[in-house]
Amino acid sequence: MSDTVDWTEAAPGVVYQRCTACDSRWYFRRSFCPRCGDSAPVVLQAEGLGHVHALSVVARAPCAALRPEVPYGIALVDADEGFRLMTRAAPGLRLGDRVRLRFILSAGALLPYCETTDHV
Repeated sequence: MSDTVDWTEAAPGVVYQRCTACDSRWYFRRSFCPRCGDSAPVVLQAEGLGHVHALSVVARAPCAALRPEVPYGIALVDADEGFRLMTRAAPGLRLGDRVRLRFILSAGALLPYCETTDHV
C-alpha cells in the first residue's frame, strides 16, 4: 500500500516516478523508464515547489463546464524533484517565478494550481 497522494485520485498531492537504474524522473505514471526502459520505477511524493517554465492564458474553454472560468492561466512548472507538470496558474505569474502548488476545485475536479511562494 502506498503512502502517496495524487490529484488524479482526488487527493491534494502530486506523485512522480524515478528510475532506480538511470535516475531519470517523470510525471506521468508508467511501468517502465522512458529513458532506459528499466521496469522498476519507484513512486514518490512531490513537495509541491518549483519554478515557472512557461505560461499561457486559456481564452476558449475546452468544455462547457469550464466556460464560466475563462480566461484562466496555465503554467508549466519545473518541480524541484526534476520533472515538469502543467497546472492552473495564479494571475501575475512570470517566467522563472518560484511557485508552490495548492489544489483547487474546478468544474467538479481537483486540479493543481500554482502561485508564487510570496502568497503562501
